[in-house]
Amino acid sequence: MIEQLGTIHPLLPPGVGLLVLLAGAIIIDLIAKRILVGTVRAFAKRSSITWDDALVAHNVFGRLVQVVPALIVFVGVPFVPGLPEGGVQLIRNAAMGYMVLMSTLTLTAMLSAANTIYAALPVAKERPLKGFVQLVQIVVWILGGVLTIAVVLDRSPLLLLSGFGAMTAILLLVFKDTILSLVASVQLTAQDMVRVGDWIEIPQFGADGDVVDVQLHTVKVQNWDKTITTIPTHRLITDSFKNWRGMSTSGGRRIKRAIFLDVSSIRFQTQDEIDHFTRFALLKDYIENKEQELADYNEGLATEVTAEVNRRRMTNVGTFRAYAFNYLKNHPRIHDDMTLIVRQLAPGPEGLPLEVYCFTSTTEWAAYEDIQSDIFDHLLAIVPEFGLRLYQKPAGSDLANLK
Repeated sequence: MIEQLGTIHPLLPPGVGLLVLLAGAIIIDLIAKRILVGTVRAFAKRSSITWDDALVAHNVFGRLVQVVPALIVFVGVPFVPGLPEGGVQLIRNAAMGYMVLMSTLTLTAMLSAANTIYAALPVAKERPLKGFVQLVQIVVWILGGVLTIAVVLDRSPLLLLSGFGAMTAILLLVFKDTILSLVASVQLTAQDMVRVGDWIEIPQFGADGDVVDVQLHTVKVQNWDKTITTIPTHRLITDSFKNWRGMSTSGGRRIKRAIFLDVSSIRFQTQDEIDHFTRFALLKDYIENKEQELADYNEGLATEVTAEVNRRRMTNVGTFRAYAFNYLKNHPRIHDDMTLIVRQLAPGPEGLPLEVYCFTSTTEWAAYEDIQSDIFDHLLAIVPEFGLRLYQKPAGSDLANLK
């Protein structure tokens, strides 16, 4: 019937045949989308598994079904009456190129879906693969682009690939950041330097917060003020940064803070004061042991001395330091298995720093700050009990009291 249209005009048979073929391809495409894609989406909604949701979210089946109309055109175009052999070959090449392109899109979508499925696993935080997936997608895009062009031009893909040798220098320049990021991604993953969820600090980029995404080219950090800092992946290799994961996994967070004591308030203790401190539960053992230690030392002096200046004696700052240590040692929120020190630092213009160095039994930020504040609330309040004074620079009220 279509051949009879040639009596009217010689171009009508091939034209009508192509329209019929195109219309058939479109109808089959619509039917395939409704049956295949619709069925898969309905199944994914009802199922309890999650991997099918990832395939639907990344439109894997929607891209795969695009191959069907191109396949119809590829198979049916030789049967179009009156179409010259050159036209048939051209349309078949275009249809084949479209199928290769859709297959490439389908494969990249499957890789994205696979990364989404993997990201939901607990191991993904320790070993993120998003950078590697993006690298594979780039390779798939390059190969798919070469195959598409080769099919459309009806040339061997090896011929096109051989031409890339002359473009190596240009490609290295264009993809310099990608190559650097690839090497950085391999090093970051192989050496387990950064995971999603790690708290990192990179002062040169103003980044201080949790890692929320590790990609091939960039690493995203959500700062504590909820802003997002995007850092080139290769800069994590070339520049230094601090990762707080070790603190988080250790189960303890360090307290390192000093109390500044007025040097003029430091003195030896009287016997009445020593007797007073023996009533402190945290100092009873210390006082007894210290008194015995000093008595043994003073008795062992080469010559008998009576002047107090020649004998070792207890000081109020030493007793306070022992009290602070025992207080921390018996604190229920201080980690028993980690370093615990109360030490003096070098005196300076601001007095004598008495530093507390210990670790809390939790790494949660708010709880850590509460514990630290409670400890120093107590220590600052009890300082006068030892005859010591805290040092602070004169305030306006201090100067006013001098009048």
